[in-house]
Amino acid sequence: MTFNPRPRPESYNPARELAVRVLLRVLAGESFAASALDAALQQTRLPGRDSGLATHIVYGTLRHFPSLDAALTPMLTGETHPKVRAVLLAGAFEKLYLETPPHAVVSEYVNVARGGRLAPPGLVNAVLRRIQAPVPSDLTRTELPDWLAEVYRAAYGMRADDIFADLLTPQPLWLSLSDAGVRTMEQEGSVVQSGPQGTDRVDLSRPLRETEAFKRGQAQPINPASMACVDALGEVGGAQVLDLAGGAGIKAAMLAARGASVTSVDLLPRKHEQAQANLERLGLQADFVSHDLTQPINLPPAAHVILDAPCTGSGTLRSHPEIKLRLTPHAVAAAAGLQARMLPHAAALVAPGGALVYSVCSVTPQEGPEVIAAFLRNHPEFVAEAISEVEVPHVPAGDGVLTVPVDGIDGFFIARLRRHADSANGS
Repeated sequence: MTFNPRPRPESYNPARELAVRVLLRVLAGESFAASALDAALQQTRLPGRDSGLATHIVYGTLRHFPSLDAALTPMLTGETHPKVRAVLLAGAFEKLYLETPPHAVVSEYVNVARGGRLAPPGLVNAVLRRIQAPVPSDLTRTELPDWLAEVYRAAYGMRADDIFADLLTPQPLWLSLSDAGVRTMEQEGSVVQSGPQGTDRVDLSRPLRETEAFKRGQAQPINPASMACVDALGEVGGAQVLDLAGGAGIKAAMLAARGASVTSVDLLPRKHEQAQANLERLGLQADFVSHDLTQPINLPPAAHVILDAPCTGSGTLRSHPEIKLRLTPHAVAAAAGLQARMLPHAAALVAPGGALVYSVCSVTPQEGPEVIAAFLRNHPEFVAEAISEVEVPHVPAGDGVLTVPVDGIDGFFIARLRRHADSANGS
């Protein structure tokens, strides 16, 4: 996306136009919020305060989209152009949830509409002056589709209401920092607090890429729940580890940092390029193999195998709120089918006596407990075992655990399967 802010009228903050244009792309399904916002902010180089405002508007609008949409829809007739809707959604979010003074909201977004040629200024003026928060309901409390709210209630019971509230708050930054990285961060004015699974919660004094710790390879972003998946493999120093569906290689980096010899497998070669660049920044290395894991793969068996399978991401709604706008039960079933096809080929790579960690950043039963239960019924050579290494809050979920998505921790299903020592490898 190319964003070239136009000369702006009085009281027209370019952060708002940037936020609207990012929302336009995300709501059209062209991009995820993180990548679209990151690209726009890098291009425009807004001051820190304005970058923060744009970020709040984008993520806040997406988190509260169900309520905002419910408030706007009765006020609009006929087809509403996506640009117009994006302007109104952002303005409504500021007025109703960010609590920007109403007169300032109207003035700013009228000027954004006019200066950015995004919407009729008169319509924006009329709607934002009159819009009111919707009557409190289950929708306003959960900000989720009914079916997805029920998934969360089934998974977490009485904790669900706390989770719904927490998912509507800004996502903290979690980093894996070396001791030198902690010192460097603190010297630059960032605030570092120790978190679970050896991670640190960091309030940055500047953008992450501009910190010396990041530049020197002393810092790696990773959610504590994702780190719990790595910890579930146990001691890996000096061992061969297969990182399957490795993606951008974050877990491969964490394993390599612990002294493992890592081979990362993914379908897409471009993912390997991203992973290699990140490993080089960290001063680490791994081997890479491109392969479709729905098919058998010819690699030497290993005692440590992790399959962090592609999933719906339903456990990451705090950091990726756009997922809830796109996700459907059909997509959940499709993801579970893909995972069920990948898991046996991953299991075939586990050496006798070795362990397979299966994880997904999803809270749906189809993608977690049901995939594992079906696998174990058909593979008596494996048995599920308890995972004492998971420190983050979690609840039992079939033959594994489900991390609780509160305080900025993602919702992950994690299971560890042990292969009987006297079993033979094979598909």
